[in-house]
Amino acid sequence: MLGGRARRVAPEVAAEAGVVVEEPGSGFCGAVVRVERGTARHDAVVLEDRHGRQRVFPMAPAGFLLDGRPVTLVRPVATPAPARRVSASGSVRVEGLRARTAAASRIWVEGVHDAELVELVWGHDLRVEGVVVEPLDGVDHLAEAVAGFGPGPGRRLGVLVDHLVAGSKESRAAAGVAGEHVLVTGHPYVDIWQAVKPSVLGIPAWPSVPRGVAWKDGVCAALGWGDPAQGWRRVRAAVTGFRDLEAPLVGAVERLIDFVTEA
Repeated sequence: MLGGRARRVAPEVAAEAGVVVEEPGSGFCGAVVRVERGTARHDAVVLEDRHGRQRVFPMAPAGFLLDGRPVTLVRPVATPAPARRVSASGSVRVEGLRARTAAASRIWVEGVHDAELVELVWGHDLRVEGVVVEPLDGVDHLAEAVAGFGPGPGRRLGVLVDHLVAGSKESRAAAGVAGEHVLVTGHPYVDIWQAVKPSVLGIPAWPSVPRGVAWKDGVCAALGWGDPAQGWRRVRAAVTGFRDLEAPLVGAVERLIDFVTEA
């Protein structure tokens, strides 16, 4: 170019999984998770930071920094490779798995539906770790149950609680048992059903249930799902993996698994 400096062109870098880049506009730094179909002009890339947070950015020219230098991310060339099977929780499936002997640590959930949903999504991970999930009949007698379990070193207890919001009876029960060897996490929903995304079930939102009406009965009546047993079969059949669940439940279960499997 006469009378000026030649314009630099940012080098192209394949957006391979694991490549760490920064999006300078937001300052978000993370590893490439995958490339998705974006707009007519640009594909999109999903980045995940070290806290597990994910964000999506358009793959615009010179749109990212790699080692401090501008680069243009491009869709990687597909190469034949052995497919890695992924479990419903998003973890890499361990082939030929034989479940480990159950560890002393446990995860408790409030009811049978909670236990079935956790098994459906995280069952593979739990069998790898040898962790058993057991249903409670609510949390009204949680303190007595925890005392009977006898948590301690090598015998940790994780408890998943519905409707864990400030001022609820569940939050008071949780505060009464939490300790070095007991972790209580939960989600804000009235029932575990509500932690399933409505879109997965083909409904715009979970219906409001009047006070004094059992929540599952009210939901089934409003949606024409029959009785709660029929409703649960519909809910359970719609869930294929963690992406079908609301983030508060996913985060709560992941924290419990990490807690009870820590050395």
